[in-house]
Amino acid sequence: MYRHDLPARLLQALAPWRNAPVWHVGFSGGLDSTVLLHLLAELATREKLPPLHAIHVHHGLQKAADGWPDHCRQVCLKLGVPLQVVAVQVKAAPSIEQAAREARYEAFTGLLGGGELLLTAQHCDDQAETLLFRLLRGAGVRGLAAIPRQRVLGRGHLVRPLLAFSRTELEHYAHRHGLSWIEDPSNDDHRFSRNFLRQQVLPLLASRWPQVTFSLARTAEHMGEAQQLLSELAEQDLTNARPVTPFAWLGLPVLALEPLASLSAARQRNALRHWLAPLTRLPDTDHWAGWQALCHAGEGGRPLWRLADGELHRAGGHVWWLSGSWLQLPDVTLDWLDTGTPLLLPGNGLLRLEGDSPDGPLQVRYRQGGEVMNLQGRGHRDLKRLLNERDVPLFVRGRLPLLYRDNELLAVANLAGLDGACHGNWRLSWVAPTSDQCLS
Repeated sequence: MYRHDLPARLLQALAPWRNAPVWHVGFSGGLDSTVLLHLLAELATREKLPPLHAIHVHHGLQKAADGWPDHCRQVCLKLGVPLQVVAVQVKAAPSIEQAAREARYEAFTGLLGGGELLLTAQHCDDQAETLLFRLLRGAGVRGLAAIPRQRVLGRGHLVRPLLAFSRTELEHYAHRHGLSWIEDPSNDDHRFSRNFLRQQVLPLLASRWPQVTFSLARTAEHMGEAQQLLSELAEQDLTNARPVTPFAWLGLPVLALEPLASLSAARQRNALRHWLAPLTRLPDTDHWAGWQALCHAGEGGRPLWRLADGELHRAGGHVWWLSGSWLQLPDVTLDWLDTGTPLLLPGNGLLRLEGDSPDGPLQVRYRQGGEVMNLQGRGHRDLKRLLNERDVPLFVRGRLPLLYRDNELLAVANLAGLDGACHGNWRLSWVAPTSDQCLS
């Protein structure tokens, strides 16, 4: 049944955010965002609210969309709400819906200031569709938690205050207030899975179970609570797997292996999903066999687990995450003419000489094999053996900057006893590259 207390319910949903600097509304011009914007503009006439702004993202994916910014300007002008129109480029991708969403939220992220809110108009029916869509794709608890009510977005927060509202309630409100909105022609295209679920599957389910959308949305809330508990358990397990390694200066994501390996297989996967989520797209069920192979591999090999956006390596009783420039070994020889200035290593961070610089000319190289180093009191020693003595991870060895003078290996960066200190009052110091990611 339609309820007329939508403004009061919306105000209650936004109570924790009343002191935000600005409320931005993601305004597509469609029914849902039009109702949200109208509700907020009406509330602002009688309640003390943060300044209200609207943002329309123009994707340019269909010719009909070229007229939507003008419609949004007219609506915002009538409501007295400032509007910003942002044009984005949607990258070619297997799922144009997903690519458009990523472009949209990238634009939103760039516009949010510190502590500001982005309000979007997803509602109860959207929650039900999302749950059903992900269920049919075989999602786990994290996926079935569906649409969160709020999350961090850039320097601000994304809040969805209409998740407890049904589409029917929003339609009744729009008709009652004589609102006009944009009908996206692509919403009738059943090639898009969400449209098929919305227009074919859910109405059929509702003919038998009238409360199906609320029931599915409630299930999504239960899954959200379950995911929260799993996240708390993962945090505990990851705390117990804090690394103790002499190579923390690498600055790479790393975990101690033994505490993880002692857990049940399910808890291992739960902890790793939590740890990997900010680093890479998570593997599907079958791909987790790669973790078991990494975990149980013998010490003599060079075990690694390749994932969508990087690799997990095992070395020295730890698992290390490598991505970005760490996936390609540097091989450039560089002349170091001014040792008073840090040397930028292409794809490999930064190199410094600390203390009194040795006489030149100096060169920076990388391992090719067969290197020999003359150590005081020990004579000539193979570099490979010296690295073995210090348990240097295999994935680091080809990246360690080597300092040469007249083809003599003087120093290996960052390794005590090999970093040049034995030759004088100086040492070779390396700031390794970050394991960079560009994930949303």
